[in-house]
Amino acid sequence: MVIVKVEAEVRPTEDENKVKQAILNVFIPEHVEIEVRGKSKVIVAKAYSLKSLTKLHRLLRAERILDAARTVFKKSVHERSIIFYLNKQAAFRGRLSFTEAYGESPLGPITFIVEDVDVEKLIDWLAPKTARGKPLWEIEMPKD
Repeated sequence: MVIVKVEAEVRPTEDENKVKQAILNVFIPEHVEIEVRGKSKVIVAKAYSLKSLTKLHRLLRAERILDAARTVFKKSVHERSIIFYLNKQAAFRGRLSFTEAYGESPLGPITFIVEDVDVEKLIDWLAPKTARGKPLWEIEMPKD
């Protein structure tokens, strides 16, 4: 079963609702909770279907960043999982900007973890190869 987990730390200077909204702008969760980890609060959103990634799918096309996304996704594969990071401030504005796990984004990233999935099919669905900025193919969402 596919598990999609998206999480973001709520830094002391941040509004918890804005961090949650940043996640909801790029992801469709089945449930959202707040976890306390030491002195930090982390918003954790989960889903058990790739349908939860349809906002991300749409934004990748609207932002015209399929090639960049494909490169990031290919580097983010761990066996049957993929882990990548989005800039929290960009996501709050409904935009996509990939980032690193640490250091690049002062407020920390939004972390996407997609587990137990055919990563090649997932990447081909989310970010197909392009020619002159146009997708060479569009495939249906992989089965969960």
